[in-house]
Amino acid sequence: MCASQNSAPRIVVGVDGSPSSIAALRWAIHHAELAGATIDAVIAWEFSVVAGGFGWAPNAAFDGTDYTELAAKTLSAAVADANPQPGVILNQVITEGIPAEALLRAAEDADLLVVGNRGHSMLADALLGSVSVRCLHHAACPVVIVRTPPEKHRFGYHARSHV
Repeated sequence: MCASQNSAPRIVVGVDGSPSSIAALRWAIHHAELAGATIDAVIAWEFSVVAGGFGWAPNAAFDGTDYTELAAKTLSAAVADANPQPGVILNQVITEGIPAEALLRAAEDADLLVVGNRGHSMLADALLGSVSVRCLHHAACPVVIVRTPPEKHRFGYHARSHV
């Protein structure tokens, strides 16, 4: 474990507002309840990504919008959707930077890093996203990748996260 023996275990979870990241946050909350851990829910944004329209970003051209504020609102909404229990300490962390690098920095002294898988097609759903793969290969602590089942329209059943 990376945390000191006198402190509670620390879980870092990547959140971008997607269903898979909310599933990862729910998993982290459940695990934190069992382990007595604290959670740092991290959202990262990068100006070049925002301006270029790749990854997590609003669909608006750069117009003086406060992207840190938008990221904070996205993170707050995801936390509310994940419904943390009163006994779980959950810190919301908003940072500018490449998501995988931001998560790896945040998890340098963590006990666990939790991310969701991402996918935008049936082929992509079978694979892991680039952020989760980078975290899996480069994190200094154990990594949990929370997968979500395919959507209802693909195979006839409802998408739900598993905790």
